[in-house]
Amino acid sequence: MVINKVNGLVWNEIYEAAEVYLGPKIIQDTRRLKISKSDNEKNINITMERTEQTESRNLLEMNSIIGHEVRSFELTFHRKHKGFVINSYLPHIMREAKLKKQENKAIKIFTANYTTVSEWYTELWESMSLDHPATFETLAMDWKVKEVLKDLDRFVKRKEYYRKVGKAWKRGYLLYGPPGTGKSSLIAAIANYLNFDIRIDRDIDCNIDFHDRSAREQDSEQNDQEDSKTNHKDKLDPALLRPGRMDVHIHMSYCTPCGFKLLASNYLGIEQHELFGETEKLIRTIEAAPAEVAEQLLKDDEPGTALNGLIDFLHVKKIENNEAEAKAKAKAKKIEQESICKEVSEQGFESENEEKEGISQEN
Repeated sequence: MVINKVNGLVWNEIYEAAEVYLGPKIIQDTRRLKISKSDNEKNINITMERTEQTESRNLLEMNSIIGHEVRSFELTFHRKHKGFVINSYLPHIMREAKLKKQENKAIKIFTANYTTVSEWYTELWESMSLDHPATFETLAMDWKVKEVLKDLDRFVKRKEYYRKVGKAWKRGYLLYGPPGTGKSSLIAAIANYLNFDIRIDRDIDCNIDFHDRSAREQDSEQNDQEDSKTNHKDKLDPALLRPGRMDVHIHMSYCTPCGFKLLASNYLGIEQHELFGETEKLIRTIEAAPAEVAEQLLKDDEPGTALNGLIDFLHVKKIENNEAEAKAKAKAKKIEQESICKEVSEQGFESENEEKEGISQEN
């Protein structure tokens, strides 16, 4: 009995049934095996190699017509090593290939943009290469670096555990805080550390720039735009904050003395300087973002000149912060006074109405 794969142009169901049936029944004496595995399959598929020359010739002719070349690798070994090849060698090749692809791939940032195409609401992913150089060694985050690294390493090691308990293998990080405190740099550092792609959904109002911003001055208008929901955790929908959506909440704060020392080491190559004391004292009392400190350190290669420039900047920022605080207090006081005046006016209007009603009742 000959069971061909196709009967003319019609698929032969008996052939398909025979292929499935014979798959797990390969005997030790079989000399040629065909192996395959798709991305969504867990195990390697092993079937008997078909030796019909007619089928090979037909396949070659068909592929030549559509422009495809018939290509294959052939692995030859003694039959006594079949178990080792199937259970150890081939899985080893697949693991090594996966690692090589992971090492060589370019990290991509995918942004979800929602648009209407032919009257259908659809989600389109746009991608760009990540060129932000941030690493955990360069982040001015104090203790948070070790905590984040510990969490990431634990998450990566538990992929099989997530599958076992029936949970999706994912982890959500909520980064919030003022502009320039390193949210973009932290995300880039995570991507560079894990060599994972980044996917951003615009469900959360955010303005994230994954290019290196350390050497670019951020003007006040741009900072106002970035100071959005992402920077105010209390304004987010509570559903976004639950475990499973946002598992780790990280507040990105202003620069600290420890963060400043790390920046000085990265940008100026120094671990200590006579101006460190004055600089750290100012940083403790002034709300300066790490990006602002880094910008000042970039302005000169000579440590003393760069640190003096940073000190001058911090003094100016202190004056600006005090003025802004005074304006905010004055504005709040004005709103409070207007509210009191409005309340008194409304109460007076109500009293006047009550009097008129009383006079009307007497009449």
